[in-house]
Order: sequence, then structure tokens, then C-alpha cells
Amino acid sequence: MSIEAGFRPVEPPLARWIGFLLAAAVAGLGIGFGIYQGLPAQEIILFGVATFALVAWGVRFYTARAPIDVVRPEENAPIAPARTAGGDLRIFIGRNRLLLGTALALIIAFAIASFTVTGFFTVVTVISALVLLGLLILAMTVSKFVVDNRSAFVGIVVLVGLFVIGAINIRGFSSAFNIKSMLLFASFLGLACVGQTLVALLGGLDLSIPFVIGSANVGLLYIIGLGTPPWLAVILIIALGTLIGTINGALSFRLQGQALILTLGTGFAVSGSTQIITSIGSSFAGNVFGTVPPWLKNLAAMNGSTFGLKFPPAILIWVVVSVLLIVGLRNTVYGRYLYALGGNRTSAARLSISERKYWISVYAISGGVSALTGCLLLGWSGGGFIGVGQPYLFMTLAAVVVGGTSLLGGAGGYGFTVIGVLVLQVLTSFLVGMGLKFEWQQFIFGLLILPMVALYARSPHVRSQI
Repeated sequence: MSIEAGFRPVEPPLARWIGFLLAAAVAGLGIGFGIYQGLPAQEIILFGVATFALVAWGVRFYTARAPIDVVRPEENAPIAPARTAGGDLRIFIGRNRLLLGTALALIIAFAIASFTVTGFFTVVTVISALVLLGLLILAMTVSKFVVDNRSAFVGIVVLVGLFVIGAINIRGFSSAFNIKSMLLFASFLGLACVGQTLVALLGGLDLSIPFVIGSANVGLLYIIGLGTPPWLAVILIIALGTLIGTINGALSFRLQGQALILTLGTGFAVSGSTQIITSIGSSFAGNVFGTVPPWLKNLAAMNGSTFGLKFPPAILIWVVVSVLLIVGLRNTVYGRYLYALGGNRTSAARLSISERKYWISVYAISGGVSALTGCLLLGWSGGGFIGVGQPYLFMTLAAVVVGGTSLLGGAGGYGFTVIGVLVLQVLTSFLVGMGLKFEWQQFIFGLLILPMVALYARSPHVRSQI
């Protein structure tokens, strides 16, 4: 069999039908939205035809660019049997298992919610679900042609789709107050994810983060209640969090095969000891009541102000930290060495990069920033509660994974985590606005994580490319 250069393959009939159906579905959704919003018939027809033509051309363009080996049989070579429609269908299903599985999971989730949540099944929610499904399928299809930052591309498309759908379905979703609220809670989660991202880049995980957050939240108010100046109490708490992270890093480096359980055990020990100390002379273990200083409340309260502007300083803190991390990881020796260690430890060792130094430093940063997050959450809540960090056990891992940072190390970055944080926060606000309970939120988060993990897991790891 010889490949003939310059021979243009004929587009399979199945691909043409798929392109036609996808274009018709997207155009139909647009027409439905137009009718629902009461637009003039001329505009609906014009935009519907334009949408159909654009989507059909896009599908044909990308399928035509897909790499296909076209061969001509040599003389006396046996003629291969012609491919049937059933064979084309099996090939299509095999190549798009992830996409079809994701679509099926979302359809099942929508069906279950429609039967179990009163008032969930409406015309608007059906149209919104179809739009979200279409955006996800389109993003995952086009992402096949995005070589770099594939998961980030899908995450951004999902983020935009979720926000648009939320604005359509929930009154006030796109208001300035709700956006400020989402950014505030995203800043808490984003700061908690700083350490998890750095540790993941090295190929580890830190499960002590939620326990450090809760202990810092309770411990700060307890120390303030003892008469310590609030500013000094914050410094002490952050220093203690850094110390806990340093211990985590030192032990995890020596017992890397057990690092996951080790950090979880450290977290339990820190949480338990904090409750023992703060419950002395009190009947409320795990809860501390007192007066939070006004400046700490202003840092994280919804009505806080930053240089006279009506938004909480916690958002600005997260933005500054994000910029420093994103730029620093890509443009400093520390960042490049961190990627090198996560990508290939053997090669990094030959360059005389100290693995122990980096392993301890990322866990120390994780502990310190987690303690800072606990302090900010005290300013938001006004009271110390040991369980305030529990949601972050799952959410920090979910944000890192959804953003696309590889848990194997060496690939990703904090910019990816920011995308994951925003996706989860917008999704949470949307689900709460739709009236779904916490267990439903966890279920849908799981459905979101599975395809994202599979998306970057199918790419060869950086270690196999060195």
C-alpha cells in the first residue's frame, strides 16, 4: 500500500450528517431563544440561517483538517472491503468515547434533577441545558485541534457558557452584587488552591489544607481573646501554618509513597490539638467566640472597601497573588526548576537541583497560605469554627483538576487553577440559584471532574517526552 501525495480524501457521509445535525441543533437553539425573547421574525430567520451556515462550515473545515492517511492499492494488491455505515458509526463512537460519555452523563443528571427537584423542568432550563451541552461538545470537539492548553480552552468555554445560562435563568445572577459575591468566595478558594497547585506541580498532594484553614480560623480568634494585638496574632498564625507545612514537606519527602496519608494524618493532629487547646475553660469545643477587629472584617466582608472602592480587599489580595504566581512560575529560576522536578526528577537531579529543598518549600507555602485563608474567613464569618475549612478538602482538588494541572506533576500552573476556581464558583452559584441542595452540587461537580481528568490524562505525560 502506498500513500499518494496530494490526493484529497473524500469526506465520509457520516461526517457530513453529523455536521448537518450539529448545525441544525445550534441554529434551532438560537431560533428558540429568539422566539422566547420576542425578537422580530426577520432577525430570527437571518440569524438562524447565518448560524447554521457558520456551524456547518466550521464542522466541515475542522473535519477536513483531521489527519487521514489516504492510500491507493498497488497493482495485484487485495482490495479491502468497503466500509459500511455501521463500521463508520463504530469508528465514530470509538474516537469520541469521552465526548459521548460526558454528554450522556449530563443528560442523565438533568433527567434525575427534573424528576426530583420541584419546578426544575421548565422551557428555560431545557433550552439552557441544551445550550450548555452544545457548548461542551463543541469545546471538546474543537479542543482536539488545540495542541497546547487544551483543558484551559474547554474550561473557559464552560465558564462563559455557565455564566450566560445563569444570567438567563436566575434573576440578578449577572448583577454587580452577585458578581462581587462570586469573586469574594472565589478568592477564598483561590488562595486555598495556591499550595495545592504548587504541590501538584511537584507530583504530590496536600490533604492538610482544610484542617490548617479551620485551625487558623479558630486559633486566631482565640489568640486575640488572650490579649494579643490582632496584627501580631495574624503573623503568628501564618508562621504556625508555615511551620506545619514545613513539617509536612520534610516528612513527605522522606516518605513520598505515603505522602497522601501523611498529610491527612498531620491535618487531623493539627485540628485535634487546636480543639483541645481552645476548649480549655470552655464547653464549646471547635468554636471560639469573640470580637473580630474591624480592619479584619473589612478585608473579607461583602461590604468591605478597597482604597475607597466598594469591593472587599480579599479579592485584590487574590488578584495580586495570582499575578505573582503566574508570572513567577514561568519566568523565575524557582518556577522553572519546580516544573523540571515535577517533569523528570532524574534529569533535575543531574542538574544539581535540590529536590528536598523544593519539596519542603512548596508544602511550607501551602501551610502559610492556608493559614492566611483561615484568617480571612474569620473576617468574613465573624466567629471561629473548626469546620470552616472542610469544603476545601474537595474543592481545592477539584479546582486544580478542572483547571488542567496534572496531578502527576510537571504540567499546568496557577493560571489553570484560576480558571478551575472560577468555573466551580460560577457553577456553585448557578446550582444554588436553581435551588439544588449540597449533595446535588457534589454530584454535578463529580460529573464535571471526570471528563476534565480524562481530557488531560489522554495526553502523554511530560516525562515520556523528555
